[in-house]
This record gives sequence, C-alpha cells and structure tokens, in this order.
Amino acid sequence: MNIICKMTNDDDFTIDEQFIEYNISKSDTFTYTFWRTNTVKKFLNLPNFFSTMGLDFLYISLFVYGADRIISRKMGYDAWSREITLYVPILEFEKWNNNKVLVEKLLNYLSGDKWNLEFRQRELTKTELKIKTKVHEIELNNKISVKRISMFSGGLDSFIGAIDALEVEKDNILFVSHYGGGKGVKEYQDKLGGRIRDKYIIGDERFFTFHAAARSGVEDTTRTRSFMFFCHAVAVATCFNNPIELLIPENGLISLNIPLTNSRLGSSSTRTTHPYYLGMFQTLLNNSEVEVTISNPYQFSTKGEMILSCNNFDFLSDNISETMSCSHPDQGRLLRETKSRHCGSCLPCVIRRASIKRAGIKDTTSYRDTDYSIGDVSRINHNSYQIGLSKFDEKYAFLNIQKSGPITSEIDKYTDLYIRGMNELREVLNN
Repeated sequence: MNIICKMTNDDDFTIDEQFIEYNISKSDTFTYTFWRTNTVKKFLNLPNFFSTMGLDFLYISLFVYGADRIISRKMGYDAWSREITLYVPILEFEKWNNNKVLVEKLLNYLSGDKWNLEFRQRELTKTELKIKTKVHEIELNNKISVKRISMFSGGLDSFIGAIDALEVEKDNILFVSHYGGGKGVKEYQDKLGGRIRDKYIIGDERFFTFHAAARSGVEDTTRTRSFMFFCHAVAVATCFNNPIELLIPENGLISLNIPLTNSRLGSSSTRTTHPYYLGMFQTLLNNSEVEVTISNPYQFSTKGEMILSCNNFDFLSDNISETMSCSHPDQGRLLRETKSRHCGSCLPCVIRRASIKRAGIKDTTSYRDTDYSIGDVSRINHNSYQIGLSKFDEKYAFLNIQKSGPITSEIDKYTDLYIRGMNELREVLNN
C-alpha cells in the first residue's frame, strides 16, 4: 500500500503507481492539536522553537500512526502483517535517509508490519514560521528551563513516575500527555494533573497535553501510537539548550510483554516499552544528534514494587483510584454506562489489581468485571491467564523473556523480574 503523506494543500507531489493521499491538514482526514492556540501559548514559555529534527520526529510519527489506523490488518497476506510504503516530507533529508534502515526496522518490530519510508525534502510551513517568530520574540526571563521530561498517560505507572520525580526535584521537569478518541484517558490525565499541581505547587505550563486521531480509522490495534506519543516529547525536548532525560515510567513486567500463552502473541501483545524497542529508539536519537536520553526507572520493578517504593506512598494511596490502567476504559458505553472505568479483566487491569493487593492497599477502583463473568472475551482472557500460570516454570523463565523481543544483557535481572511479576499475578488470579 502506497501512501503519499502531505502537510499542506499546495503539496503537489505524486508518483506513477497507485496510491492513497493522506493530507493531515484536512480535518476530515486527521485531527491533531499540536498547533492549537492553547498549546502554542505554552510553547511561548520554551527557550527555543523546535529543532528541524524534532519536527521531523513529530510528523513522521503522525503519518505512521495515521497509516496504521486507516489500513486494516485484514488486508495483510496473513490477516495481520501489512506492507506499507510512506512518502514522507521532511526537513533533514540526509539524516533521515542515513537512518532509513533503522527507522524501518524499529517500526517493523513495533507494529509487526513491513514498513518502507521514502523521504522527500520540505521547508518550514507558514504555521511553523509564524510560531517560530513568536517563540523567539518572548523575553528570555519568561522561559522554562528543565532537564527532564516525563511521559504522563494518566495510568498508575506514570503517576508513580511523576511523584517520584517531583519528590526529588520539582522545578526541573515537565510532563507530556497524549489522548486519542473516546473517553477514559484525558479526564484521568486532567484530574491527576490537577492533584499533582496542587500538591507540588507547579504551574500548568509544565503540562503539555496533545491530541491526535485519524478520521475514519478502521484498525484498532494501533501499536504505533506509542511511537507518536514519545515523538511529541522528543519534539518538545529539542526546544531546550541542554540534554534532556526522557522518563518513560513503566513496570518491568508489562515492559517485557511476555505472552502468557502462544495465542497472545498477536494483537493482544504490545511492544511499547520493550527494552529492544527503546534501544533502537535511543540509537535513532543518537544518530540524529538529538540530545535526548531515554530512561525507564522501573525496568526491573514489578508494578507492586513500584507502589511499595513510591517516594510519597500516602499521596499515591489517596489518589490511586483516580489512575487509569485499563486497555479499553470506554468499553462500558456498549453497556450504556455513562462514565469510563476499568474493565477488571484485561491483562493491564489484572496486573493493576495484583500490584495493589501486593502493596496492601484497599483497592477502591471501580471495576466492571473481576470474576470474568461478563462476555466471552473476559472468559477467554481468564482461561489464558490460568493456562499461562499452570505452564509457568521458573526453570525456563530465562527463555520466556525472549518471546517478545531479544534480550541480550542483564538476563539474570530480567529473569528475576519476570518470576516476581508472575508471582504477583498468581496471588490475585488464584484468589
């Protein structure tokens, strides 16, 4: 599938082969808030305009995400893997062309597809030039200065990550969030953001929330959403005059993403924070001369251990029910529910329940189904968890950690983490 990516209506690029035109400046094709007025006001607090590489990271990720959404996996030769060629306009042609193989390898691993990216030169758009001028007109004494950016999804892990970082140094960090369509994400991000601002007395200018969604998207697996999420933060990071540490708070068990059974290797598996993926992402950043270092402080912690070691356990406990961990929080609309909540039976929900039980906190989270009795999907999930636990053998844990991607270093630490995480799950599933 050939997709010609365009940012403006006056882009007349074409090819001789059959293609789909994907113009993200058209609201009926794609919607995103990066240049919306309220967001731009926050950009004016940054010391510099985005670097050309930062903008390229952003737009490549938007086009990749858009393509991921509009092409059904049913079109793949195996009803899963698709072949996608993107013709992408970029500012730094030579750098991206030199890293073409690495970018494609990263995307292939992340989404399970075959990606081919064909780059072409572009210049700054009128919008970019206008905002660049505004950013540079603002006096320097009004600018934000930070050394860390933390991803803030509204989930339990990202909330712990925010608390831990702010307890150490509250004036040296800002937060980046993303939300798509439906309910159950932004409302949690907003509520938790408000609690954090009140607790640590920090301004709203340190919270950047971005929306991006493909119109008429037909594919729901969208593994590339995380790539877009991270690239928003990378773009913001390039506005600073110093290297930035990009914090990606994620418990190690979810990060490893080991399927409990072989049937969970496909659409039910995500590679968002797998060490192999983050390693490729870091290499791409290094090759691109973007001074961003990716860090997951909880790579070797289970979710329960994250809770227990939180730098402000009381604040976390008081607000833990306001975090959202569910993989489909707005599913309740099919049952005519008016508010989003946790399903209780998907793997992220089960890991959440296990971690809160491990921490000894009373779980006041609203779950729809904790006994796997509502619908076939819930029962299938429960069966797969039980099969996975019954087959789990600590002797072969060092092999199982390789199932979602290659682990080439610190194998003992990853193995021990996997065993501890499975034991946390066992406690809640056997109850």
